[in-house]
Amino acid sequence: MFHEYVLKRNWINFASDAIEIYDMSGRITTKAFIRATEMSQLLQKVLATPELIDADDSALIFYDIGLIENRINEVKDVFPATALHAIAMKANPLMLILKKLAKMETGIEVASLPELMMAEAAGFSTDKIIFDSPAKTDEEIRYALKRNIRLNADSFDELERIAAIKNECSTTSVIGVRINPQTGTGTIMSTSVSGERSKFGIPLDDNGLQLQQAFLRYNWLSAVHVHIGSQGCPVRLLVTGIKKVFDFVETMNETLTKNGNREAVSIVDIGGGLPVNYFQEEGFPGMQEYLLNLRQAIPQLFEKQYKIITEFGRHIHANAGWVASRVENVKREKDYNIAMIHLGADMFLRECYNPSDWHHTITVTDSYGRLKTGLDKNKYWVAGPLCFSGDVVARDVELPAVEAGDYILIHDTGAYTLSMWSRYNSRQIPKVIGYHNDTNQFEVLKKRETYDDLIRFWS
Repeated sequence: MFHEYVLKRNWINFASDAIEIYDMSGRITTKAFIRATEMSQLLQKVLATPELIDADDSALIFYDIGLIENRINEVKDVFPATALHAIAMKANPLMLILKKLAKMETGIEVASLPELMMAEAAGFSTDKIIFDSPAKTDEEIRYALKRNIRLNADSFDELERIAAIKNECSTTSVIGVRINPQTGTGTIMSTSVSGERSKFGIPLDDNGLQLQQAFLRYNWLSAVHVHIGSQGCPVRLLVTGIKKVFDFVETMNETLTKNGNREAVSIVDIGGGLPVNYFQEEGFPGMQEYLLNLRQAIPQLFEKQYKIITEFGRHIHANAGWVASRVENVKREKDYNIAMIHLGADMFLRECYNPSDWHHTITVTDSYGRLKTGLDKNKYWVAGPLCFSGDVVARDVELPAVEAGDYILIHDTGAYTLSMWSRYNSRQIPKVIGYHNDTNQFEVLKKRETYDDLIRFWS
């Protein structure tokens, strides 16, 4: 069943802990953000609970498990029931969260053999694991085929190697090929993968005939995969790229049907890529708008019983995570202030290296977790603990007076942050806490790394 959704400003209480989105019946469907007041209240509870925090916890990472579940249910609601939603593990590989996803009967998209093994350990069935990577080894391909894992080839060379390995073992793996539609890039080059040149997939404009020949040659090829990009890529670009690949599939299926020796390709993996709003005062396209655009541009994708696969990651996780870091000291100079915290480029690589592309709202609380407010604000740099000058999370952000012992809250950090952790200066990965805000239940998703953990890592 498909639902029609509407977002109206007069239906939103911006002073509340979170934006609430209602469907046409008035039912709350999901929260768009975790608001500062909510973060403050949760931090206060954690700081007052000795079982959850100790003196060495200079930083904490939080995940709203309920919001992640709501995001997944939203995707399931708007797509056909037959669709497989393979959440991109690289966005958030925490094992306890992966196990929760598996229990919700989602799929999982992996891009390495260790990620594949983690998916198996988390409880995902093999038919719900999708293996994508531009540099699969023979060992990885063999492992996936023996376990009947879904597999997308990234090149003609890889197709040949898959064919050779398939002759060595019996497999029921669904095998597809990743196609680059060459439809252009978004505003962030590092997250745009369907330009004229890309390290991912087979360029369609340059290899259309060879691709058709590959499907004719390999009668076990039954799927196509396309991913346009993520943050910085507008919905129009995503849909244009998917449509271009789908049109190729339709034309190719006519050829296959005329050939008469195999069934038509019926699986279309449309990837992920729906942008996330990091600016809470602005509107961003939601899942419903995305699906509406897909249906308008490619109605045949839904009318001809194609099996749709999605690979959302950022959309599921980004707004469900946030961090709190204690302010170690404040440097007050003539015309600037620097708040030194315990998280920087080790967790926020993209944000520190490309600050113009990556934004996070910053909030400050006192040492008890209570929000600091007031009109008297100063500009601060929020800097991390690493020994290089680029380790700055935010520049010239206006905050109430910041003191040593306060906490800096960084919003919307649930995707592509902890998963990109850097070992520079051998800083410990902080404790990770999950919670259900409606029940006030907390659980430690990952303990803070110990010094012994770090020694083992480098040994």
